[in-house]
Amino acid sequence: MTHFRIPLKFINMKNLILTVFLFSNIAIFSQENTIDTILVNKQNLDEVVVTAIRASSNNPVPFKVLDADDISRVNLGQDVPVILSMTPSVNITSDAGNGIGYTGMSIRGSDGSRINVTINGVPLNDSESHATYWVDLPDFASSISSIQIQRGVGTSTNGAGAFGGSVNVSTQKQSQAPKFKLSNSFGSYGTLKNSISFTTGRVSNYFEVSGNLSKIYSDGYIDRASSNLKGYFLQGSYYKERTNIKFIAFGGHERTYQAWYGLDQETLSANRKFNYAGMYFNDDGDQFFYDKQEDNYKQDHYQLIFNHKINLSWRANLTFHYTHGRGYYEEYNEDQNLSDYLIFDNSGELISDLIRRKWLDNNFYGSLFNFIYEKNSSKLILGGTLNKYFGDHFGEVIWARNAGNSEIRHRYYDNFGNKEEFNLFAKFQYTFNDKLYGFVDLQNRNINYDAELIGGNNINKSFNFFNPKAGLYYKLNSNNEFYFSFARAHREPTRTDYENGNPFPEMLDDFELGWKYKGKKSIYNINLYFMDYNDQLVLTGERDDVGYYIRANVGESYRAGIEFDGVFFIDDYFTIKPNITFSSNKNSDYLNQFDGSLRNFGKTDISFSPNLIFGNSVEYNLNSKTLLFFNTKYVGKQYMSNTNVESSVLASYLVNDLGLNYNFSIPGFSQDSEFKLLVNNLLNQKYESYGGHYFYDIDNKTYSGSYFYPMAEINFLLGLDFNF
Repeated sequence: MTHFRIPLKFINMKNLILTVFLFSNIAIFSQENTIDTILVNKQNLDEVVVTAIRASSNNPVPFKVLDADDISRVNLGQDVPVILSMTPSVNITSDAGNGIGYTGMSIRGSDGSRINVTINGVPLNDSESHATYWVDLPDFASSISSIQIQRGVGTSTNGAGAFGGSVNVSTQKQSQAPKFKLSNSFGSYGTLKNSISFTTGRVSNYFEVSGNLSKIYSDGYIDRASSNLKGYFLQGSYYKERTNIKFIAFGGHERTYQAWYGLDQETLSANRKFNYAGMYFNDDGDQFFYDKQEDNYKQDHYQLIFNHKINLSWRANLTFHYTHGRGYYEEYNEDQNLSDYLIFDNSGELISDLIRRKWLDNNFYGSLFNFIYEKNSSKLILGGTLNKYFGDHFGEVIWARNAGNSEIRHRYYDNFGNKEEFNLFAKFQYTFNDKLYGFVDLQNRNINYDAELIGGNNINKSFNFFNPKAGLYYKLNSNNEFYFSFARAHREPTRTDYENGNPFPEMLDDFELGWKYKGKKSIYNINLYFMDYNDQLVLTGERDDVGYYIRANVGESYRAGIEFDGVFFIDDYFTIKPNITFSSNKNSDYLNQFDGSLRNFGKTDISFSPNLIFGNSVEYNLNSKTLLFFNTKYVGKQYMSNTNVESSVLASYLVNDLGLNYNFSIPGFSQDSEFKLLVNNLLNQKYESYGGHYFYDIDNKTYSGSYFYPMAEINFLLGLDFNF
């Protein structure tokens, strides 16, 4: 997994179809997805744990909810970011090119390490890198009851601050009746998914056990970018009147062949599927690829959740959690200096080929609590979290050509990272009248981070952040609603930030202004945002010597934009769901070393931040059993460097997908079955979703180059779900 990235060897990095429907994809709110969190008697105890962190229908923040049916419709084995790709302001990437293995996402141009992700309120982001590795949870989408995607700071409470958005995941809800489900899918690039799900339903009116087991394999679009993934989910529940207790265990084991090098423009033009990972040469100059150039990681999550309705006004939640992750990536390295590994050959040879593994063994545990009070016009949430993280980082040389007397699995570095986090928050929502609602959220977050970095450098940092949020929500009439909010967020640097400099913590002031319209034939939301950053850590486009993406503080910067998001019911058969984001993402005065001196590039576009993101889904119900849908996604031009030099341009792209869902029954076998077809990149566009940019100096002259991650051409996935 990419908690540790492969060293980047310096390889020689030597027609727009706009058949677009001018409306955006999925409504930020929908009548069927809106949950009234004001009336306690409508609130299922299953939801107590997420009420504290999710936005409700009259909170002044932009959000979108996907329910289990939305997810199931496109769940054919691809990772969670792919399922979220049609939501507003979202852009996705895939190392393997086909959405299985290592995938990532950004919201409003902010990469995945800046998106706050929780599962049942428990932080999923890695404590040190802040990244989210969906590859560690194969087929987790099959165990999700709903996902809320908030944009901006939102109502994020637990874990690192949301600097682009947040993704709040709720796992399976209770089921009254027993069910059993078989899901199988296959498709291009040797993709195969097999999954079984079950629930006992209520047993003796109090107990339920449910679960899911999955296995996914894919060769990947890129050469050798294979994924061998196994995932599981198991939940035991106890329900009795006012009390709900759940024990949940889930996790996975991923083995992926590395595909994170990218391609220079010349290689991309000659062979866009080429993969440099594992490449080496023998003494005769013959080219080979190491067959174990792979990522091998296991991660297990455990959650114990208590929900209790104390009386008509008070509800409480207490959650304990523990996550254990362990694994490595293995790689073949040519012509390494053995002194860098503290290995010295008896013959005096210091240069050798070797195979090394970089390990991470970590433990993350803690608890969170929430007390929710609702009466008359008031709603108060009091809560907090206490989390601890312990991570061991070490490297082993498992083979070296000139290893001399050194032992196998020689450990050439052994470092650690320990982190503690404590936060308290209070959220208050008040209904002034049947038109006006007020919202205040105050959070204090304390972090202590102690780590030893590669090279023996130590850091010991403490942070105390106060994050206030406030807003108003106004219902003008039955059709029109307006809101305004302000939120402040702080964020501490990551381990990689410290390894590549002396970074400062970041601060964000987020302003959101929105209008929601509900009519008989249309539902839409227009949202304006201004995100004002101080010391924002932005991607430079470069990587360090162990392959991590480098970020740097840029002083003052901002992201501003307008988001449109709607649903249009054309008739009983046709529905159009469009979304579009126009934005400006700017560094105020970008400074960087260039041609031997520090140069002010002035006002530049923030790297990896497209100014236009468009999505649209057209749905046609042939009948009560058959749904056709046509998805369109356009992502505008991006710069992969904050210098905005032309060599760092990542071109815009437009992709169209076609889908079919058909429900049927097989008498005597399954009364509820579903056939799924998804044709991705229908028009066979050749495009790249991500990349990187690097600089190097020769005689005080700066040169640069770029590398790219190509995405799959036209491909398909077929699925069959049998429900019993």
